Order: sequence, then structure tokens, then C-alpha cells
Amino acid sequence: MLGPEGPGVRELWYVLHGYGQLAAPFLGDFRAIDDGSRLIVAPEALSRFYEGDAQTRLHKDAKVGASWMTREDRESEIADYIAYLDTAHEAILARLGGAEHAPAVTVLGFSQGAATAARWVASGRVNAARLVVWGSQLPPELDLADPGAPLRRAETVLVIGTTDVFATPKLVEKETARLRAANYPFRFVSFSGGHRMDDDTLRALAGTSTDYDATGAV
Repeated sequence: MLGPEGPGVRELWYVLHGYGQLAAPFLGDFRAIDDGSRLIVAPEALSRFYEGDAQTRLHKDAKVGASWMTREDRESEIADYIAYLDTAHEAILARLGGAEHAPAVTVLGFSQGAATAARWVASGRVNAARLVVWGSQLPPELDLADPGAPLRRAETVLVIGTTDVFATPKLVEKETARLRAANYPFRFVSFSGGHRMDDDTLRALAGTSTDYDATGAV
């Protein structure tokens, strides 16, 4: 966690890391918006693993990463991490004085964590004011056209770097067309850079910058 705790917290951000990352170093990417007004919480995915080829690298020297899920027993893994995030959220609210004192919640997911974030907002017990999908897209199985879908209660912001090798222009075009076809409200924000977090964009989303240009916003 990064930032103050207690009833005076104005905003609560949950930031979900991407595939192969760990929570603590990912949390460091959010120091740009640690201004004393928000508590930033980085849960770590439940499945850790050693990166690299086990045949050629000793585990004691291998980098450790984490994954939110794989294709194996997919539905159970999704249910597990939604329950885990719900439990973490309840614990955080208790530390902040209870649900009646809950600050505005932003759920941000980066890369693989973006699908996790969207599924949690759609099916979990978090009452998010905003969902930030960064360097990825909304999960294909979610019903975006349902006007009563819980996902629509949150403002959705799609953030993509101009040189992101995973969220390519072709993928972004396809995703924004899908959202528009479903009449799903969203804002699109781009920044100059690749598949990474960006300090200036974070400050703009946090409202600590006046240089926010949501070009292409819908």
C-alpha cells in the first residue's frame, strides 16, 4: 500500500499488475500520484512462478513473477481472484472506518490485470467510480450492451501507449469499435510510449495535472 490510511483518505485506488509482475515493484509506478490524498493498494495475483527455462536456470537465481490466471480451470481461477479481491477490499474499508466512510474508488488494471479489474468491477462487491483499462481491452465475455450491467456504473477509461506492442493500433481500433457498437460509454486516452505506466497520464487521471488531453474521448 502507498499513501495515508484512515477516515481522511479522499480516494482509494486499486492497481492490478500485469502478467509476470509482482505487486511491490508495480506499486512503485504510482509514486507520481502519492500526494497524501489517496490510498493506493496493489494486490498481488495468487499464482507466482519462476520465469525462464527451468532446464537452464536454477530456481534460486530465477526471477519470480505472478499471474492472475491461465486457461487451466479458467472459471474457477476467475471466481477465486474475484473472491480474493472482495476480501481485500472489505479489509481495506475496515481500516478506513467502514463502508459508510468509503472514499471514491478507482480500479486500474494494467495488461493482464486489466481483464481482472474489469471482471472484478462487473462481478465483485467493489463499488467503483472508475475503471481504468491500461494497455489492454475489456474481457470478451462481458456483456457490454446490457444497460443495467454493473460495469456501466463505473466510468471506463481506456489508456493505450502510442507504441504499445501488445495493444496495437489494429487491436485498439477493433476494441473501440466493439465498445461503440455496444453503445458502451468510455473515454480513450493515449500517451507517447509503449507497454508501460506513464507518470504524466497518471497525474492527469488523478486530477493533479492540468495538461489532460483525452484526444479521441467518447
